[in-house]
Amino acid sequence: MLVTGANRGLGLELARQCATDGDTVLLGSRNLEAGERAAAGLVADGVPEERLLPVELDVTDAEGLAALAARVGEQLGQVDVLVNNAAVHYDTWQNAANADLGVVREAMETNVIGAWLTTQAFLPLLRRGRHPRVVMVSSEGGSLASMGGGIPAYHVSKAALNALTRTLAGDLARDGILVNAVCPGWTATDMGGPGGRPVADGAASIRYAMDLPDGGPTSTFTRDGQSIPW
Repeated sequence: MLVTGANRGLGLELARQCATDGDTVLLGSRNLEAGERAAAGLVADGVPEERLLPVELDVTDAEGLAALAARVGEQLGQVDVLVNNAAVHYDTWQNAANADLGVVREAMETNVIGAWLTTQAFLPLLRRGRHPRVVMVSSEGGSLASMGGGIPAYHVSKAALNALTRTLAGDLARDGILVNAVCPGWTATDMGGPGGRPVADGAASIRYAMDLPDGGPTSTFTRDGQSIPW
């Protein structure tokens, strides 16, 4: 399995849980040294070293993604699960009326286009997988049903990520690839800040969509296995 943005927060906890349970985890991070340090920390905590493969992965770098997918194909042959977790800008300091559109553009490039590019790059390896799954780490902040003002870059990019989820799910259904969006809830991470629920609970919410049975639901939006309105 491949997790983007896995050197900290939810991605790192997801790598911890899955590697401990016996999965081989490609721990993706923009900076390879940061990923290697994160993996070393997990190993120090007792996670099997052979289950962690730190890789340099920038979701906005199409050429880098293609090169990484080629290497992974040669070494592992397939990818069973892709978790598009990398994200930027929980922009509580601005609103849509006066938003810095440069910040919005950066959020769209990483949170939406980055997830799209990564999925496209690894799709051939997912098609070879035994139980292919794509999980988009989204947020109820992207739900049109409950969206209000504030955090415009985050709101709009997560809503677009949800739309991408549904579109990819429809296009990949014939391949047996399940594509679902998950809200991990307000979690105590660098982005979420203190006060959120334990990061282990947020990662468990993501694992629900990873562990769906073959022929299970696709094009869903859940938190803790329960549906959220789009």
